[in-house]
Amino acid sequence: MGRVSVTVVDHPLAATMVRSLRDHRTPPALFRVVAKRLSLVLALEATRSLPTRPLGVETPLAEADGRALDVALVAVPILRAGLGMLEAVTELLPELAVGYIGLERDEATFEPSAYYTKLPDMAGAWVLLLDPMLATGGSAAAAASALAREHPAHITLLSVVAAPEGIERLSRQHPEVDIVTAAVDKGLNDRAYIVPGLGDFGDRLFGT
Repeated sequence: MGRVSVTVVDHPLAATMVRSLRDHRTPPALFRVVAKRLSLVLALEATRSLPTRPLGVETPLAEADGRALDVALVAVPILRAGLGMLEAVTELLPELAVGYIGLERDEATFEPSAYYTKLPDMAGAWVLLLDPMLATGGSAAAAASALAREHPAHITLLSVVAAPEGIERLSRQHPEVDIVTAAVDKGLNDRAYIVPGLGDFGDRLFGT
């Protein structure tokens, strides 16, 4: 069985933004701004290999060669934390469609259950799955299963921070999914939180 492809964004600006998000003193308003900026960096990396086709263009002076995207795009945030990444992705790619998957975690088993799913047509599309914390991998794997049933051409998971346990689970259940993250941390604690991590992304994003 293959392993997922994991890309850790190696960029000084990404590193400074991860540090800011980790800092427990960062207030929600600043946390949201930094999360959006880092999501833009992750989205740029995740779209590096998007299929394109030749498409010429006329400049004010002459004709020039050009490229155009040659695939439909879909972004799917996992509610609620994934919403903190969505705005950056839609600003970068305003032509994409957006779906939503709502998952809640059982605090005893750490396994997710779905409470809401709304997906556009994504047959043959490239999908950006937005889940800022890849911890146990349960939510990402469940979401990837739901997406796979819609027959997309490609799925890339964008995460701010990932744990080895989550990467391993995706490798077992969905080795076809690529992962783009800003950091791979040490592991999980007994509550299945990423260590050192940055706490509960949703709580810090929304100030709850």
